[in-house]
Amino acid sequence: MKKMFVLLLLTFTVLTIQACAKNEETIVIASKPMTEQYILVEMLTLLIEANTDITVEQQLGIGGGTSNIHPAMISGEIDMYPEYTGTGWLFVLEEALIADPDELYNAVKAAYLEDFNIVWSEQYGFNNTFGLAVKQTLADAHNLVTYSDLAAISSSLTLGAEYDFYEREDGYPGLQETYGFDFGTTTELDIGLKYQAIGSDQVDVINIFSTDGRLEEYDLKVLEDDLNFFPPYYAATLIRKEILDTYPELEAVLAMMNGLISNEEMAYMNYRVEINNEDPKVVAREFLVENELLA
Repeated sequence: MKKMFVLLLLTFTVLTIQACAKNEETIVIASKPMTEQYILVEMLTLLIEANTDITVEQQLGIGGGTSNIHPAMISGEIDMYPEYTGTGWLFVLEEALIADPDELYNAVKAAYLEDFNIVWSEQYGFNNTFGLAVKQTLADAHNLVTYSDLAAISSSLTLGAEYDFYEREDGYPGLQETYGFDFGTTTELDIGLKYQAIGSDQVDVINIFSTDGRLEEYDLKVLEDDLNFFPPYYAATLIRKEILDTYPELEAVLAMMNGLISNEEMAYMNYRVEINNEDPKVVAREFLVENELLA
């Protein structure tokens, strides 16, 4: 009886230790309340759990986005999340704009490591910045590729944008100064009505985010900001250095997403979730399988 008790006690102790070890091998990945971020977190989760013994706990759609996620990273409540170079540099660090994407990435990466002990992974490849878009048919008819191309014919076109875009210096006034835009007509539109307006030809040009899902729905072409007016917002994974030191195997996993996703691919995945109502996990998995990162 005594031997049996000792055996049971040892078994319980081993199971307790195993359970604790399993709990310790859990990391928390967060997202902002954006479709794009849900997809990215699903990709990170799938890759981590397929290639390591780490379990991922997701905290999706955190209200306030960076405002609340960044302090939680500092306190250790969150271990990892996708972020954008422009947001980290301009909003978190409150530094002056750096227009060159590579220079900005290197600067924000160095500052985060020094100030917060947070590591920036390499960038995913897409740049979810502000932009201008036209119908593909209009772009084809006038060979529109860049903002400079658009400026040359802007006097014959109608621009549609929300009210504050016409007031902000990093909106229409700054674009006018940089490119010499002189649209024949400018129209104020609610943010939710812009795509309908360009789809029904009420306007010719709208301001957008460059990975919006609705770009696919309305077959729009995002023009190139050839004078780099808008700040770069390239996406990457932020991870606490303490976590990376504890689980060095994560470095190779995060590297799987280096340069993986183009603007067009991210926009299409957003479209599938937002317009086709597909599950972000399904969309993420299919993309990783197509790119031979998952079986």
